[in-house]
Amino acid sequence: MTLSIQPTTALSVEEFLKLPETKPASEYFNRQIYQKPMPQGKHSTLQIELASAINQVAKPKKLAYAFTELRCTFSGLSIVPDIAVFEWQRIPLDAKGSIANKFEIPPDWIIEILLPVRASRSRRVQSPNRVISKITFSIQNGAKLGWLIDSADESIMIFEPNKLPELKEKQDILPVLSVLENWQLTVADVFSWLSFI
Repeated sequence: MTLSIQPTTALSVEEFLKLPETKPASEYFNRQIYQKPMPQGKHSTLQIELASAINQVAKPKKLAYAFTELRCTFSGLSIVPDIAVFEWQRIPLDAKGSIANKFEIPPDWIIEILLPVRASRSRRVQSPNRVISKITFSIQNGAKLGWLIDSADESIMIFEPNKLPELKEKQDILPVLSVLENWQLTVADVFSWLSFI
């Protein structure tokens, strides 16, 4: 279902969660509703490859799990990060021990992939500052790590608690969750997934 939702301040987060889901997903933060732009080729490739790489390392040892497009509702906002990584012991479970449908805690690691402004022809333009705001809010409310991936210049901005953001490029080694401390990934490794030749 696709709805054209303009930013609004009329609803609470509880009222927002009662609305029908949209495609692409809508998010609620700063007391406003924003619909995410439709992902394109580079965005989709990076999202799938990175989530798969994290899960390949983390899932067999039950260290963490990377979810794509998972709604996370916490501290008065409801966001749908491109990738939300949860340490294994924090993954919400239902009474039967299966994964829960509702995640009402921040991810341990939030990853957003910036869609170039010029790539969106619709009114749903992705604001870099809005994306940064989601990452920093998550860090302020318990997330341990945030990445903002920019395929336009092949860089990744790193966000961590009590630190200034840091730009990583080329052969720089990227920080990952401490439970994955033996795993190393460079910026070049991430962007190599875009090559299909």
